[in-house]
Amino acid sequence: MERRHPDWIKVRAPTSPEYFRTRALLAELRLHTVCQEACCPNIGECFSHRTATFMLMGDVCTRNCPYCAVTHGKVRPLDPDEPRRIADAVARLGLQHVVVTSVDRDDLSDGGAAHFAATARAIKSLLPSTRIEVLVPDFKGAHESVETVVRSPVDIYNHNIETVPSLYRKCRPGGHYELSLDVLTHAKSVARSLGHNLLTKTGIMLGLGEERDELMRVFQDLRKVECDILTLGQYLQPSREHLPVVSIFPSCATCRRPSSPNSRPMRLRWVSGMSNRLRWCEAPTMRGSM
Repeated sequence: MERRHPDWIKVRAPTSPEYFRTRALLAELRLHTVCQEACCPNIGECFSHRTATFMLMGDVCTRNCPYCAVTHGKVRPLDPDEPRRIADAVARLGLQHVVVTSVDRDDLSDGGAAHFAATARAIKSLLPSTRIEVLVPDFKGAHESVETVVRSPVDIYNHNIETVPSLYRKCRPGGHYELSLDVLTHAKSVARSLGHNLLTKTGIMLGLGEERDELMRVFQDLRKVECDILTLGQYLQPSREHLPVVSIFPSCATCRRPSSPNSRPMRLRWVSGMSNRLRWCEAPTMRGSM
């Protein structure tokens, strides 16, 4: 039978002792991770290196994006002790850089912004030198929620664009492209007004049917809103019920800087993360940080 995917997608089943220790710690502290809930193929690698992307506010999402494996349905009340337990896990794992994300909680008036802020404060109070990256939802565009998170001790404000505008109706029916750009813009603006040296970050999935020209226009839009970091990740279909993979992006690729059509090509290379991702090397803040 002909293989549908290239060799670089194939991963080994996790067997290391550290993998099982990480799983045990998360179970002990009753914490959710996107690694587990979103069926991330890199879970073995990350857990074996004693790292995980924590997922706040439960394991059930109020939205139902057709590319995502996270459960959709009736959500539970927030757990006020969750920020403390996440800080405890970060300390016990010895993380110098922690990524905290969440399910969408459109049922909450602030979308869960205060819970993100409480988690950041809990981590910093226990581990002042740990760098905190939050991967937040769009909060339905509510500036107050964006400000709540930015005013907390976070170092990187990450909100994923996910795909090109033409695919939003198919891939991200609960989101809006311009609204997501506005979230990144407002986060940067508020941080500057506070004198907070905050980095903004976003991510895009590849392989859902986007065209190269569309990607380049998104890159240009991200330049305009001064987004500091961009990751590009290959989309992998979690199950037969989810959107199919239209194309596989090569593991090494070239494109041109959107700010200058005549400039030399920039290289993209694979880095470890919460999914198979490409680094957009034009982002100067990423050099030497991974």
